[in-house]
Amino acid sequence: MFEAAQAEPHYIGHRDRLRDRFLAGGVDALPDYELLELVLFAAIPRRDVKPLAKDLLARFGSFAEVIAAPRERLLEIDGIGETVAVQLKVIEAAALRLSKTRLIGRPALSSWAALLDYCAAAMARGVREEFRVLFLDRKNVLIADEVQSAGTIDHTPVYPREIVKRALEIGASALILVHNHPSGDPTPSRADIEMTREIAAAAKPLNIAVHDHLVVGRSGHASFKSLGLL
Repeated sequence: MFEAAQAEPHYIGHRDRLRDRFLAGGVDALPDYELLELVLFAAIPRRDVKPLAKDLLARFGSFAEVIAAPRERLLEIDGIGETVAVQLKVIEAAALRLSKTRLIGRPALSSWAALLDYCAAAMARGVREEFRVLFLDRKNVLIADEVQSAGTIDHTPVYPREIVKRALEIGASALILVHNHPSGDPTPSRADIEMTREIAAAAKPLNIAVHDHLVVGRSGHASFKSLGLL
């Protein structure tokens, strides 16, 4: 007699069930570790990925923190190679691009929630300080989004004249300044306040408005305008 066909690995049925639950209920139907499993399926086709998903969450804390983690830190996890790390970074890039499309062609000041979501996705989980400028036209529509500088865990150099020069080059009429605090606390520092005033002072004679300066961190954001600092 022929031997019975070898049973399929247990995770094959699990993958099918997980996909079905996602299709039926969307992302809200799955906890973070199962959503991570779905992402890992494409990169690891022949292995149970549930333990790896849970290891990632144990190290980084949440789905968002996992996909935002630096590639180097992802590769520290046993079972994570280049293929998996790239897959996770592609998911992060896709999420960021999606949040940015909600701003394109719309007045930034009337799309404030979308703007905050984009800034948080782009910068809140960064391990180094980064200074970004959103350049707006006369209708306050986003025309450019550029990282001006990147620094250390608690400092990034900013050059007001270069920012204003760039605004003139691309015909921007207004700016929204954004930078992150890797510490997680978005409270503006004295240096943040002084630097913002220098940029506003350099921009004013050229009729370039500074609408706001946002500081983003894991625990939220701070708005200079709302705080009366601008």
